Amino acid sequence: MKLPKNSFAFAPLAAIALAFSPPAFAQSDGQSPQPAIEAGNYPYQLFLPRGYTADSRANWPLLIFLHGSGERGNDVAKVKVHGPPKIADRTPDFPFVTVSPLLGADQDWDVAKLDQLLDHVTKTLRIDPTRVYLTGLSRGGHASWRWATAEPHRFAAVAPVAGRGDPTTACALKDTPVWAFHGDRDDVVVPEGSFAMARAIRACGGRVSRLTIYPDLGHNSWDPAYDDPALYLWLLSHRLPTPPDAAANKKTKERK
Repeated sequence: MKLPKNSFAFAPLAAIALAFSPPAFAQSDGQSPQPAIEAGNYPYQLFLPRGYTADSRANWPLLIFLHGSGERGNDVAKVKVHGPPKIADRTPDFPFVTVSPLLGADQDWDVAKLDQLLDHVTKTLRIDPTRVYLTGLSRGGHASWRWATAEPHRFAAVAPVAGRGDPTTACALKDTPVWAFHGDRDDVVVPEGSFAMARAIRACGGRVSRLTIYPDLGHNSWDPAYDDPALYLWLLSHRLPTPPDAAANKKTKERK
């Protein structure tokens, strides 16, 4: 199902997205390139939904998007070629603060750097810490699996697209809502990359994982996945039961 072309397609979702909290510093609505938060980290596209600036009381859900190999390099505008930043560019009511970092040429995603970026964004923008979501395509799909299994307490839901994970780590996601997408004719990242993770999560007792396989489709499963409003409604339907810092502190105490 394709999204309507008018800019109000996500207005109902934006209403679902809002929660209230004390004010933070002002920003300009819309999407803009941002420098790396420090040397060696990633420059990124930042999207602030319509209404972010006007209502200084509102906390917003955050969507992190990790692009694929084809967008790597020095041009941060290229991250808007696919996925959520592409939709945000044409849809001012896209209901997530959206952060889309740029991976350098011939690099792979570094979870430690992504952690630093996520920490910076959640501290400097009005983000609801219980509604942080992760998605990525192809190389970014691999990284979504890797980051989420390493730190499941950070994400309310995860949506890897055309990616593969390590099934030996899948039990970390047994309590994390996951919706994976793949084309059944993908010969770049074979569908088994998603099937194996879904099987492993369910074998660990996970009951909140989903898998969509598109028939007669190759590697580009991201267009139908990201053009479907059902994905964003599904993301917004999930929250972390406790803020990530509290969950992490609890785990640390349990290990002592």
